[in-house]
Formats: sequence, structure tokens, C-alpha cells
Amino acid sequence: MTALDHRLNMEFLASAPDLARCPAGEAPEVAFAGRSNAGKSSVLNRLTGDRHTAKVSKTPGRTRLLNFFALENGARLVDLPGYGYARASAKSQAKWQAAVNEYLSFREQLAGVVLVTDIRHPGMAFDAEFIDWALASEMPLHVLLNKADKLKRGAQGRALAAYRKRLGGAATAQLFSALRGQGSAELAALVEGWLANASDAAAHRLR
Repeated sequence: MTALDHRLNMEFLASAPDLARCPAGEAPEVAFAGRSNAGKSSVLNRLTGDRHTAKVSKTPGRTRLLNFFALENGARLVDLPGYGYARASAKSQAKWQAAVNEYLSFREQLAGVVLVTDIRHPGMAFDAEFIDWALASEMPLHVLLNKADKLKRGAQGRALAAYRKRLGGAATAQLFSALRGQGSAELAALVEGWLANASDAAAHRLR
């Protein structure tokens, strides 16, 4: 299977500044989190094969709302505002990052989180803290080592092995390149599996 054999068909649904104004309904969601400029929007665009699905900017921190995208089956993907530097006031950054924390902690529809990291910068403070939170919360977590095309194959393998050791089997990790499509089929399959499991669990509760 090539990187482009498996695409997710989705369209923009809504943006929300906080948990209270997130879309209603019980549709399961998978969120994409990460530092500013880690490439979350580019990852989403690669998954759909459409570079216009999510807005991409050369200026880190441009995603300042929780952006929801609807899949054909009604499930959703969520592009979260990035942590880290951004051309905005400290007050503004604190506001939208508080919204991210609230969403991650209390959104009942959340089925799992994909943490988008830059493979060239392992061990960044936010990434480490996020992994610790997800493992402690037993939140399904998949770490995406994005921008793998920037490293040679041997360095990619070492970076992936280090992350998998860090996760200790409690979460998963993979190599990814939003630029070249490396790993997109694997990621799409994982996301669809999470959403399907969440939908099955919800249906079982309603019986």
C-alpha cells in the first residue's frame, strides 16, 4: 500500500473558542495536538490529500481555535491550537491554551489524541508533559514523528526506537512526513480504528 492509497474524506465543520461552544452530538472525535509549527494542519491535509482542508501558515501559532472536521461517517477530527511561541500576546496564548486543556480533560466524545512532534527536536518540554498526562489519564495516544524526511533512514529509526522505549507499550508511535506522505496510510488506519471502537462502545451503552 502506498502513502496515497488510504485517504480520509472530510470537510470543515466548525470552530470553537472553548469547550462550551464545541459542536453538540455524540460523534466520536480524534484530536491532533502539538507544539506550534509541528505541522498539525499539514498532517490533516496529507490525510485528506487536499492541501486546503486545514489552513497552513508559515507563522507558528496561527491556529487559535478548536477546529472540527467531519468525516463521511459523522465522526470528527479536531485540530487543536498549538503550544509554544506564537505572534500573539501572552494573554491570548494563555486563553486558547486553557481551552485546549479543558477540551482534553472534559470532552466526553474524545476517543484518542495524536501528538504531532518534530522528529528533529525530541524531548521538548510540552511533548514530554503531554505524554506524561496522556499515560496517567489512560488516554489513547499516538505519537507522530513528523518531518521524518528531514533525517536519514538510520536517524529516523533511532528516533522512533527512543520514543517507543519512552512510551513503554502504553502508547504507540510512528514515523511521518506530511511533505512526502510517509506513514499516512498507517495513521489513517489507526484513526479510523479508534473512531470505530468508540462508536461501537457508544452503541453498546445505548442497548
